[in-house]
Amino acid sequence: MAVALLSLATATPPHTLSQDDALAAARELLAGQIGDFDRLSGVYANAGIAFRQLARPVEWYLQPRNFTERTEVYLEVALEMFVEAAQAALAEAGLGAGDIDTIVTVSSTGIATPSLDARAMGKMAFRSDVARVPVFGLGCAGGVSGLGLSAKLAQATPGSTVLFVTVELCSLALRTEGVGKADIVSTALFGDGAAACVLRVGDEGFAEIVGSAEKTWPDTLDIMGWQVEPNGLGVVLNRAIPAFARRQMAEAMTQMLEPQGLQIGDVDRFICHPGGAKVVDAMESALALGQGSLDHEREVLRCHGNMSAPTALFVLDSVRSQQMPPLSVLTALGPGFTVSTVTLRQTAA
Repeated sequence: MAVALLSLATATPPHTLSQDDALAAARELLAGQIGDFDRLSGVYANAGIAFRQLARPVEWYLQPRNFTERTEVYLEVALEMFVEAAQAALAEAGLGAGDIDTIVTVSSTGIATPSLDARAMGKMAFRSDVARVPVFGLGCAGGVSGLGLSAKLAQATPGSTVLFVTVELCSLALRTEGVGKADIVSTALFGDGAAACVLRVGDEGFAEIVGSAEKTWPDTLDIMGWQVEPNGLGVVLNRAIPAFARRQMAEAMTQMLEPQGLQIGDVDRFICHPGGAKVVDAMESALALGQGSLDHEREVLRCHGNMSAPTALFVLDSVRSQQMPPLSVLTALGPGFTVSTVTLRQTAA
């Protein structure tokens, strides 16, 4: 049986930063450490981003912060956003926290042990026997991979209700020392956000999850990820990502859809994680989509930046606001280097 996607909710922190102010802050913080900052700073104008939301006011990031300080902010703000997104998703589904049998939590931008879902139990009325599945390390692909995992868990126990929550505070990875070119790109791209979904087999939602797949390419560990440093997690970001997507995505998508009895041409819309303006362009090219067709992706990127894992779900929420396509594929690229997909079919609801 197909898994019904009963609801979807998103959340962002309260501090909004314009791209002009992001450039000014980056110039203050990074220019003295990177000799060709002015030449490289064109990425801010070309990123396709007007605003993003941050866990703290921009001034907080301009001072050196150790890992303890970053973790304190992660535990506070990520938990707040977890609760906000989860409560909104439950309300849309007409359910309470006590109706949830399994919580899947995806987050890669901070460390919480006990995990965010355990901490949320003190703020929401989850049952004491709820199953908790915290997942770390999926990066930008986590929203799609986590949704696929949640669907498999719902399908494994028909009648059970699964809450999926993904929270990322990318801004906490900002380096203030030992910076490089990747830090200019990351400060031009990344923001903070959260999303939550409720899933159940045998119910009616706004879409059915009818398939999921992943592909990880060998010898690609250096394309994207985290580097553990004395002051926290430092971003690893290869500039070759758009070119890689342009070369590899068509074949990868064909391979992932084939076991589902589908071809690229059968898909009415690809709903893509907008990793950046160049990545969106590359996805349109690789999948032979019309130029400019990934309009919801560009709008989410413009208003929120790249929030890592939740971003694809922000795009899905935007697409469904104008009616779900008959058949769509939600997809994202992430560390591994991995592409993840979830196939969605429109329902009468």
